[in-house]
Amino acid sequence: MDQRDIARVAMQTTGVVKKGAQAKFAVIGVALFVAGLLLMGLLFPAGKASAVACSDTGPGTDDSTPVSDTGGGQASGSLRQKQIGFAKDIDSVAVRLKLPGRATLVALMTAMQESTLQNLDYGDRDSVGLFQQRPSMNWGTRAQIMTPAFASESFFLGRGGNPGLVDIGSWQLKPLGEAAQAVQKSAHPGLYAGHENAMRTLAKDAGINLERAGTTGPAGDDAAGDSEVTSENNCDAPAPVPGKGGGKFSDGKQTYTLNNPRTVEAAIAWAEANAGSRSTRDWYQRCLAYTAIVYGWSYSGVNYAIDHYTVVPKEMRHDKDRNPPPGALMYWDTGRRAGHIAVYLGDNKVASNDILRPGYIDIVDAELFETKWGATYIGWTPPVFPKAG
Repeated sequence: MDQRDIARVAMQTTGVVKKGAQAKFAVIGVALFVAGLLLMGLLFPAGKASAVACSDTGPGTDDSTPVSDTGGGQASGSLRQKQIGFAKDIDSVAVRLKLPGRATLVALMTAMQESTLQNLDYGDRDSVGLFQQRPSMNWGTRAQIMTPAFASESFFLGRGGNPGLVDIGSWQLKPLGEAAQAVQKSAHPGLYAGHENAMRTLAKDAGINLERAGTTGPAGDDAAGDSEVTSENNCDAPAPVPGKGGGKFSDGKQTYTLNNPRTVEAAIAWAEANAGSRSTRDWYQRCLAYTAIVYGWSYSGVNYAIDHYTVVPKEMRHDKDRNPPPGALMYWDTGRRAGHIAVYLGDNKVASNDILRPGYIDIVDAELFETKWGATYIGWTPPVFPKAG
């Protein structure tokens, strides 16, 4: 309605006629009515939400967001507190089943994607609970699925003909997101992997040890026969060989003594031998893990590629320099939290994951990250991994 319509409604509502002293009261009444509508935003509605207003969506974007005691009988408190509580519930089941910390991490990533780590009493069709399991698909009764311990055990061991995590062959060798998808069979299989870093942080806050050793099967059944693997070494890279590797690395001005399990020459040879058609599909969003494994380590010890640049001693950082020696580590700011890192092979070529094919290693021109991704080059460092192991 426009202003004339509003005035007309106000006049009709109050029964005011347009004459004498009553007209004066009508003017006052209309003014008050219009002012009220303005305060409610009805007369001139606000414009569409800006990108800033919706830059982070979905429940739980604020750690202190209060959540009511509805939706599956969850405890009161902030969403973060509730998520930590449910994370502990999930982990306690994994511990009871003697499963490694990696199993807990897969379960946390799954529950975060399925329910934002909340014990929801609703979902798609008849899906409910932390993992959005369905009574109609034989995951249990609705009441059972709404019990976190029951739902967690079902995720790990399977139920009603549905396979659980330990039923997936060599699950501990699969990328975390693929392991989750093997259980859930989601229409959106690529979404689980994106929760790894957040769930590692949440597990730390909850006091959960994700590096805990265990068996790959339930209750001592190490059916798969494979050793425990962490998020950064779930590939077939050889373990470090004592007494080998190391060597020197020079930037033309200074020479550094390295302690990597592989020498620079051996690392470059390994990268070239495992790229292109010989690459496995194990490297999606794992650039820092890849560079550490190239040099023979099992893990880098740092969560984000861009953070590794600051972990390296300042005197070893070459900001914006475009002339790294072969074997150097090159860094880019991608506009996202993690950033990117690649191994320089020489002749303006780097070995990198995801740049041509998601999950695979390819050898490309160093500038491709800028032209294809719009990334900003940060600089390079010698191949040192202060927190690796």
